[in-house]
Amino acid sequence: MNKKIILTLLLAFCLFPLSFAKTAKESKTKSKWMDSTAISKEYRVKNILVATFSGVISPISAEYINQAIDKANSQKFDMLVVNLDTPGGLDLSMRLIIKKILSSKVPIVMYVSPQGARAASAGVFISMASHIAAMSPGTNIGAAHPVMIGKMPSKDDKKESSSAIEDKVLNDASAYIKSITEKTGRNVQWAIKAVEKSDSLSAEEAVRDNVVDFMANDLNDLISKIDGRIIKDFGKVKISNPVFEYFEQTDRQKFLATITDPNIAMILMSLGAAGLFIELYNPGLIFPGVVGAVALVIAFYSFQTLSANFAGIALMLLGFLFFVVEIKVVSFGLLTISGIVSIILGALMLFDQSSFGGLSISMSILGSTILVLVAIVVALTWLVVKAHMKRIVTGSESLNGKKGLVKTALSPSGKVLIEGELWNAVSVEGNIPKDVEVVVQSIKGFRIKVKKV
Repeated sequence: MNKKIILTLLLAFCLFPLSFAKTAKESKTKSKWMDSTAISKEYRVKNILVATFSGVISPISAEYINQAIDKANSQKFDMLVVNLDTPGGLDLSMRLIIKKILSSKVPIVMYVSPQGARAASAGVFISMASHIAAMSPGTNIGAAHPVMIGKMPSKDDKKESSSAIEDKVLNDASAYIKSITEKTGRNVQWAIKAVEKSDSLSAEEAVRDNVVDFMANDLNDLISKIDGRIIKDFGKVKISNPVFEYFEQTDRQKFLATITDPNIAMILMSLGAAGLFIELYNPGLIFPGVVGAVALVIAFYSFQTLSANFAGIALMLLGFLFFVVEIKVVSFGLLTISGIVSIILGALMLFDQSSFGGLSISMSILGSTILVLVAIVVALTWLVVKAHMKRIVTGSESLNGKKGLVKTALSPSGKVLIEGELWNAVSVEGNIPKDVEVVVQSIKGFRIKVKKV
């Protein structure tokens, strides 16, 4: 009996330090986000800067969001709220934004709104890096799996298989989002799953799984729910009579943000091609050629900004070239069909859906564009064929059978006016007085032979 008691005491003695260590570890993890210093101090919020971004995370959007962060830090704002709706975007632009967020001296709030909005791909990383992440009902977050597209391989890349390169990119993205979520105290396991498995969550699920902090119906609801919360490195938030200032994009940023859309880029490229078609068919019009050239340059800028696949762009250009050749060399539709196939394949290859959270060219836009281009090519080709088949209507050969008026008496030579032009004429039936109507019988050089009507 004594042995049993002794063994029980020894077992309890051994397990106690392990239990204590576990408790200490949990306490340490919890304090990493809400440390005692943050709990004890108060962070007063009065002036709030509000920015709104919707679209692809690109150099233009990074410029706008970073300008908002700089303004919030330099002009004595107490907080920055960013209304976010993005399908994702470029890795470099995303990292520039995250660096700004992590170095900000004021809290940055990422609010996925309005209802129906999303924070996909790069938007997940940015939301995870913010001091407070909130979502409007009916929104979603996730699908952050990275895919390299539109990148020319380096010498080192050529030595590795494509799967090895993808693994490197995936591991880098996983490590990056892990470091971000560990710093902000959010769900590390889900963040890695979003990168590796493209997992997505609704707003309710995101709050439940500690991916975001809470849901808010609108800006006022958002501010009321932030009030009283504890933000690491800042303290317990105290908001009273907040004053909002809205930070808008410049006209330049709005324009560049508009054209850096795959559908707009596709339309611009097609407009450029159509302009060049018309200019090549009728040289000297100038306007279609100028518009076409400008549209093509803007389209190429957009594709370059979006890191479009070079092979996709090349296929689309090849398709346009087939259309041009069809106008010059009638192939009975073979070149037109080849052009359509090339453009469709190129458009499908331009963007990888998973890399940008669903960025792609709309099938309706693609179909409409191809129909318009085909209509232009068919119309121009028909005009060319019609011109080739049409009988000569200018030059001396066209005068046979034409009627004219004798302007100087034919005795037997004289002048005859035909369709506003004076011709040297010879009568084939004797003298013909002035102002008598004649008809052309034949032509020899620059002299016509006529007779009375």
